[in-house]
Amino acid sequence: MTAEENARRSVDNLLDVLDLAVSEARTTEDIFTGLSHPMPTGRVYGGQVLAQSLIAAERTLPENRVVHSMHGYFLRPGDAAKGITFAVDRIHDGRSFSTRRSQAYQGGVPIFSMIASFQDEDPGVEHAQPMPDGIPAPEDVPSDDELIGSVHPLTGRMLAERPADVRHVSGPLFLDVDGERVPQQAVWMRMRAPMPDDPRLHRAALAYLSDMTIQESILRAHGVTWSTPGLKVASLDHAMWWHRFGRVDEWMLYVQESPNARGGRGLGQGRIYRRDGALIASVAQEVMVRVPDDAASA
Repeated sequence: MTAEENARRSVDNLLDVLDLAVSEARTTEDIFTGLSHPMPTGRVYGGQVLAQSLIAAERTLPENRVVHSMHGYFLRPGDAAKGITFAVDRIHDGRSFSTRRSQAYQGGVPIFSMIASFQDEDPGVEHAQPMPDGIPAPEDVPSDDELIGSVHPLTGRMLAERPADVRHVSGPLFLDVDGERVPQQAVWMRMRAPMPDDPRLHRAALAYLSDMTIQESILRAHGVTWSTPGLKVASLDHAMWWHRFGRVDEWMLYVQESPNARGGRGLGQGRIYRRDGALIASVAQEVMVRVPDDAASA
């Protein structure tokens, strides 16, 4: 299989995962079902359930009512070998705003719970923090894919199968930490192949990507790599705000920083820009981070 064919397949697999089925079961909530990506770890990727929960909520709304914020909690690790049921509660529908609660279940218990708000497009005041200067173009930054043959086989499989091309400006954290140990980094990313024009798919896929690498500004500050023996990282919650539309099959810059880490938790914050400099989304996530004492002090 050529690289282009593999890229197309990985994106098509993502589209299949986001194509939720409507269940015939009915409660006071709307019920949908979906599948998971196969994952080397066996656990559901958090960005996947974020995106699916958003798709489920949007299925209960007219197309002109667009998501602008979501706040979610990861409650239990999901099993990537099993299907997921999504229950959407139509909490509120107003003249301009709607609110939905979307919960993801496996085995009858929730693994993720989200509340999202949606709004009709409305004119108003506008400003945005500009994209940082001095960032090299994505064409000048090596792709993480170049590490596939040198990392652990499970990591190599994850890199080969994920639908996104990700490029760390300061170098990825799979094997070592290049440069200064600072709580910040910048990452270029885009889907490996063209996506359909549906704006809802692009917003959901942006949520999918937003969980990718957001934890790393915490690790980078302490010189910790993903291959550190005994390292345990788990997303606790996730918040996201959509500001402007952006296509996820075009290059976007994900600027990330960590303002705090304490008590086995670290906070990651991020801003996602289109290549033309427009700020399209903001992200915040708190992460459980447990680093062996000898690794943290190295």
